Amino acid sequence: MLKKIINIVVLAPIGIILIVLSVANRQPVRLALNPFRPEDTVLSMTAPFFVYLFLALILGIVLGAAATWISQHKYRKRARTEASEAVKWQTEADKQKARAETLAAQNLLSAPK
Repeated sequence: MLKKIINIVVLAPIGIILIVLSVANRQPVRLALNPFRPEDTVLSMTAPFFVYLFLALILGIVLGAAATWISQHKYRKRARTEASEAVKWQTEADKQKARAETLAAQNLLSAPK
């Protein structure tokens, strides 16, 4: 329930802003990738301005996510190492527990009455 309310409170204004931004920036803009001959049509494309804004936003999100993922590498590596070590120690504890139960059972059977 709280998640739905947060989604409505956050996503609805963002959606409204994006729609208003798209409507306000519908005029076509030419992006020329050739700095020496901007009139060259091979390395240029024409699209509404809001497309470029959205592409810049998406590119920023992807680059930010990649930078965060790369910067957290040492923590993920440490978590993997500690998880494998925990599994190793758990296996060793299970072996020792089984051995102790076996020895206890043998002592009960061989104990003088």
